Amino acid sequence: MVVAGFGIKRRTGPLGLQGVSLGELSVVVVTVAAVVSSLHETLVEMFRHRPELAAELLSGALGMDLPVYQQVRLDGGECTDVVPTEYRADAVVVLIAADQPVLAVVVEVQLGRDGDKRWSWPVYVATLRARLRCPTMLLVICVDTATAKWCATPIELGFGATLAPFVLGPDRVPIVTETSQARRDPEVAVLSAIAHGADPHRRSVLDALLGALAVVDEQRAALYSDVVFAALPEAARAYLEALVSTGTYEYQSEFVRKYIIQGRAEGKAEGKAEGKAEGVLAFLDARGVDVPEEARIRIIQCHDLDQLDSWIRRAATADTVTDLFE
Repeated sequence: MVVAGFGIKRRTGPLGLQGVSLGELSVVVVTVAAVVSSLHETLVEMFRHRPELAAELLSGALGMDLPVYQQVRLDGGECTDVVPTEYRADAVVVLIAADQPVLAVVVEVQLGRDGDKRWSWPVYVATLRARLRCPTMLLVICVDTATAKWCATPIELGFGATLAPFVLGPDRVPIVTETSQARRDPEVAVLSAIAHGADPHRRSVLDALLGALAVVDEQRAALYSDVVFAALPEAARAYLEALVSTGTYEYQSEFVRKYIIQGRAEGKAEGKAEGKAEGVLAFLDARGVDVPEEARIRIIQCHDLDQLDSWIRRAATADTVTDLFE
């Protein structure tokens, strides 16, 4: 059972559509117009939407023994002290047993160094502990190793007292490569794609991500896909774009189907053959297949749409350019 109470620094803006053309088959990437970083807000929104995620990451990725609990709720993030200054955590997750809090988790998403946090984070923990009267901890989510290392440094409070944040950096994010797991834990699959989408095994990670997008609602799928596209390097992004546009994966969500159909309609006016040829090359590049200049020219100059469709399908599994032309 989950009891959610919202109203914690929520600043998500309207959604807009941006097309990424691959010819007849086009990908539409959803852009989040937010006051602050869309990556920051999307990661925070994961915990607001499904507060159980905090407990799963603490017990799984970070190996922490949690107290026995029956419920998880999202609590108010206000951490106000006696001075008329209001501190607001990104999210506060509370584990409940017998209708009583047994553990409070302050969740903070940190994308870079911010010296002020080393003063405000102890305030979050201390005031929340006093308000809920239960053990309280700080969980910091980071998307790069350098920031994670900085955040993990214990905060000296003075006279031997310290606050040691629990930090989930990219090296501690689970690698999700199975579609079944991604469908069970879509938010973990999104974190996996952001943290490991550029790794050598990125294909299986990004394949699994599409399974996650298939089980969440359309707005959330748009939000998650946008932030993953933005976080991926060019090669991984090209692979994901080609994977979505060709529809070669097993689980297509209503969100993805809708925008594929929209992209097809838009692509008709933009040159079907040219776009499909670019899609073939993008797929081969994402798979690390070397394409000699002669083969590249052959692909670009091809105007047979059926042939290009065949090459796109072969590019999904090709290990060499010879596999493409067989």
